Amino acid sequence: MSRSAVDIQIVPARASHIRTIARRMRQADRDEIAAASGKTPAQALAFSLRKSSIARTALVDGVPEVMFGVGDINILAGVGAPWLLGTDAVERHYVAFLRGSVDWRDQLLARYPTLKNFVDARNRASVRWLRWLGFTLSEPISVRGHEFHLFELRSPDV
Repeated sequence: MSRSAVDIQIVPARASHIRTIARRMRQADRDEIAAASGKTPAQALAFSLRKSSIARTALVDGVPEVMFGVGDINILAGVGAPWLLGTDAVERHYVAFLRGSVDWRDQLLARYPTLKNFVDARNRASVRWLRWLGFTLSEPISVRGHEFHLFELRSPDV
């Protein structure tokens, strides 16, 4: 049985993408948002978009499925906080997602010599993905009563 080709486009993220993604956000991302901030998926996407120096949306067959970006932690030191929130389309199109995430990581490292943020320890798929991308994860720490890993990656040029 052959699968038809899927059209994936990466476009600048817009506020108009938020509702579509938030309504169908994958459960692991919903749980992480609730544990880290108590925000709704739509609030978390709006906050992340507003705080980002770069933000993109992945459209799958024209439908917003994943929003991702990076915010400035320390501009002078070149430290950025990458983030990604999406729907189950991430798992459905994981090969394209993995390929694209390597390019995105490399683009970010060219701008930010250090990337760091937190990931919910329960979010096994994200933990595996971050390790696969080369991030180092700390031992879990408690944040708001939930376990999180600090993840970090430094450019080889640093």
